Formats: sequence, structure tokens, C-alpha cells
Amino acid sequence: MAMANLFRKTVLLTVGAAAMTTGVSAAEDQPLWEIGAGVAAFSFPSYRGSDQTHNFLLPVPHFTYHGDFLKADRQGIRGSFFDSDRLDLTVSLALSPPVSSDDITARAGMSDLKGTFEIGPQVDVTFWRSENRARFLKLLLPLRAAVTVEGSPKSIGWVFHPKLNMDITDIPGMAGWNLGMLAGPVFGDKRQHAYYYAVAPQYATADRPAYEARAGYAGMQFLASLSKRYHGYWVGGFVRYDNLSGAIFEDSPLVRKKDYLAGGIAITWVFGESSTRIKVND
Repeated sequence: MAMANLFRKTVLLTVGAAAMTTGVSAAEDQPLWEIGAGVAAFSFPSYRGSDQTHNFLLPVPHFTYHGDFLKADRQGIRGSFFDSDRLDLTVSLALSPPVSSDDITARAGMSDLKGTFEIGPQVDVTFWRSENRARFLKLLLPLRAAVTVEGSPKSIGWVFHPKLNMDITDIPGMAGWNLGMLAGPVFGDKRQHAYYYAVAPQYATADRPAYEARAGYAGMQFLASLSKRYHGYWVGGFVRYDNLSGAIFEDSPLVRKKDYLAGGIAITWVFGESSTRIKVND
């Protein structure tokens, strides 16, 4: 079982590493696709609000694709249904790894947290973009349905995560480096919050009273990522800060820490790329 969980964590987290390290410069022509592999180190809490951290050293894939519909780059994997100068309609995806409750003091004796997969529409509103499209400020509005990753997937509600996104290609004084910044609140429905923060009566103890979760505000997230493409390889890293103060579930006995940092670094080598080059428009 431990090996199965490690494998699932590898699959889920490597998607995030691939997106983190595949920055592109909108000011230059790019290959239609690239493929490669590398290694990444991550440090994450067991779940948002946990006071325990898990560290991972994992192999990661490297894949970029800039098709008319499907795109995979440092902004993630997405499909573009509608694209105008100021408004985009795409698909938003998110993944989280499974966690054994045996490894979390706050959840001792409770059911394990399965890995989760989220998917849904995302509307992007561009407030500002430089003439060469190398820098921009956008409002991202993703609404995703969440399900568990297991033999019989179970729906665990909805997540709404509006955020401001600023991307800067070729940072002044740091040629070739790409900076991405995201910030915004998180909201979830009752089933989403219950999955992580509810305590059923049968799991209640003297220091873990029964708790029923509600829908609403789920805290703030701030993320900054930095990446650069060298000849034949990429390097990148990110730092994420979460703050759960004021969250609708902050009084859950499973919330042991209301703010924390998470992060990761990665390096990937490019083994091959398309001879077809296209202009990338962010």
C-alpha cells in the first residue's frame, strides 16, 4: 500500500513540476512541442491547515504543447474554447496527492485522504498586456468540480479560486528568467470542506470534537514562480503561502496551522522538440 501511495503521489505531483518549469517567452517563436524529463523536490503540508509537512524527491516529465486548442506550458494543461484579445475561456485542472491518516496526528483513526482531481471551466480576463505580449496582468476565474482518485471515484464538491495573475518574461537584469505571480481567495462548497475538515461523531475524541463543515470562504493563497530555459534544459522553482485566517472551517479541530509556506524546485532536460515553430500568445 505504501508503494501504491508513493506512485500516485509521483503521478500527481509531477504534473505540477512540469507546469512549473516549462516557461515560454511570448516575445519569441517557440517549437510546437517539446518533451523531456527531470527531477523535482517538493515540500507540502499534508493538507491545507495541517501542522505536518511531507517532502518529496520525484522524477518529473517535461512537456510543452502550443496547439490551437490544447496547450501545456508553465500555466498548466488546458484547452482553449474561446480566445479573444481580452477574454479567454479554457479548462482548468488541479491535482492533489493522497495522504494516509496513519501519518497525520490530527487525523489518527480517521479515513485516509484520497488523491483528488479537479476539472472545470476557467474564464481569463486580461487587464493589461505589453505590446510584445511578454508581460501581462489577468484575472483568472476557475470553477472546478472535485472527485477522488480511486477505483470508484467520489464527488467531493466544488472549488472556486479567483486570482490575479501577473507574468513577466525576461525580468529586468535577469535576461531569460520568467516570473509568475498569483494571488486570490479560495471558496468551497459544503462537501469540499467536509472532505478535509469534518469530524464525524464516530471519529470524535476528547481533543477532537465532532465538527460539521459549511460552505464558504477557505482562505487566501499567494504563489510566485521563477523559471528559465537554457540550451537543452529548464530550471524552475515556486513558493506558495497559504493563510486560513477567517476561513469558514478555521475552528475545525483538524485545522492545526492557519498559515504556512510550501514550495519546490525542479530541473528538466529537453530530449526532443518540434521543428515547427509558432508565435505564442499568452
